[in-house]
Amino acid sequence: MKQIKKLPKFKNEDEERDFFARHDLTDYFDMSQAIINPVLQNLKPSTRTVSIRLPESLIAALKTLANKRDVPYQSLVKIILSEKVKQELGLNQ
Repeated sequence: MKQIKKLPKFKNEDEERDFFARHDLTDYFDMSQAIINPVLQNLKPSTRTVSIRLPESLIAALKTLANKRDVPYQSLVKIILSEKVKQELGLNQ
């Protein structure tokens, strides 16, 4: 059985990145214990900032709805957009 080496402490991500660029990952982890296709429930999808012009009255209405649901209004906008896109694509069945 292969001896697993102990990982050094890294000062920062750059040092860690350099280390693994020069070393074999399998020397430091027991790959027989690896989880194949793990479920990453808490992984958040990548996001991108967009700008959109909305009428003041629509923003006020969104803020009122968000307040009733006790969520930030920008989160509510994402929820509504997501639901509508799924509906339009026929994914809400």
